[in-house]
Amino acid sequence: MQPARIPMKPLRKPPRILLIRRDNIGDLVLTTPLISALRAAQADAWIGVLANSYNAAVLDGNPHLDAVYAYDKAKHRPDVNRLAIYAATARTLWQLRRMRIDWLILAGPAPQRQALTLARWIAPQRVVGFVTSAFSPAALTHALPYGGGTALHETQDVFRLLAPLGIAGEIPRCAVHADADRVAALRATLGAVPDDAAPIIGIQISARRLRQRWPVGRFVELIVALHARHRLRFRLFWAPGTADDVRHPGDDAMAVAFAKALPPGIKVVARPTASVPDLIAGLSLVDLLITPDGGAMHLAAGLGKPVIALFGDAPAARWHPWGVPHEIVQAPDGDVATLAVPAVLSAWERLAPRVFEARLGGR
Repeated sequence: MQPARIPMKPLRKPPRILLIRRDNIGDLVLTTPLISALRAAQADAWIGVLANSYNAAVLDGNPHLDAVYAYDKAKHRPDVNRLAIYAATARTLWQLRRMRIDWLILAGPAPQRQALTLARWIAPQRVVGFVTSAFSPAALTHALPYGGGTALHETQDVFRLLAPLGIAGEIPRCAVHADADRVAALRATLGAVPDDAAPIIGIQISARRLRQRWPVGRFVELIVALHARHRLRFRLFWAPGTADDVRHPGDDAMAVAFAKALPPGIKVVARPTASVPDLIAGLSLVDLLITPDGGAMHLAAGLGKPVIALFGDAPAARWHPWGVPHEIVQAPDGDVATLAVPAVLSAWERLAPRVFEARLGGR
C-alpha cells in the first residue's frame, strides 16, 4: 500500500499550506471546519485554497484564509475556447508553484486523481491525501489509508486529512460569511422589520438532481398549512434562468408555477439568487430554511440556520446539515417527489419548538 516517498527538506516557519477542493458548493462548505481548525493550530501560517469558479464564492470573507484561487472547468464554460481556459489554469498553477508551497492537502475523499494532477503542477514539498488499494501514487508524501471513510459524515471524513499536521479533536461547525453590502442592500429593499415580527421561513425550491426535486404544488401546500398554523413570513429562493443552462441550470419556470398556485392572502417574498453570494445574503436573513438536499442546505448550515432538509437517494448520515439544529425527511423510495406534505409538517413540529421557543407562542 505504501509507495516510496520523496526525501523532504525541513519546513520553513511559518509554513505555506494549500488546500485543493474542486467539486461542488456543498462539498466546499463541509471543508470549512477543516480550514477553521487548521488556522487555530497554525496561526502564523499562510493558508490558501485552490477551488473552481463554480464553488469558490463559498469562501468569500473567510477570515481564516490568506488567499483563494479559482480556475474554470471546461464543462462549465462552453462559451469560452478550451485553450483559453487551459492557459488561464496554467497561469494560476504557475503562480502557486512559484510560492513554494510546503503542505498541499487534497481536501476530499479518495481517490483525488484530478486534484493530484493539479498538485503535481504546483510541486509542493509535502502532499497529504487518502489512498486505496487502487490509488496509492508516490506523489502523496503523507498517505492516509481511506478505510471506512464512506461511513462518516463528509465533514468528519475530510477532517481526518489534518492528522499528518498533528491536528485532531472536536470538529468546528461550518462557516459561511455573507457580504455585508449585499445584506444591507437586501434589507433596504425589504424595509424595516419590527422586533416582535414572526419568524422568516426560507423556502428554497431548486435542486440540481431530478430525484432531489419536490413538486411546486407540495411547496405551496406546505406554505398554506404553515400559514394556517402560525403567523409566519416566507421567502422563496431559486436559481434563476432556464433548466438547460449548462453552468447554472435555472428554475424560473418553477417559480412562475409557484406564483400561480399560491392562494390569495398569503404573502411570499420572491428572491431569485443569480450567484452564490446572492444566495448567501438571502439565506442570512431567514430564521429557518426548508430545502431539498443540496448546496443551499449546506450554505444555510454554514450561516448557523436551522434546516428542514428533504432527502432523496443521498445518504442523510453522510450529507445532513453539519452543526445546526435540523430535521431530515427522507423519501423511502429515494425520490423526493414522493414525499407527502404531512411528513414535512411533522418535521416542522419537531424542530420549530426547539429553535423558536416562545416566538411561536399561541400562533
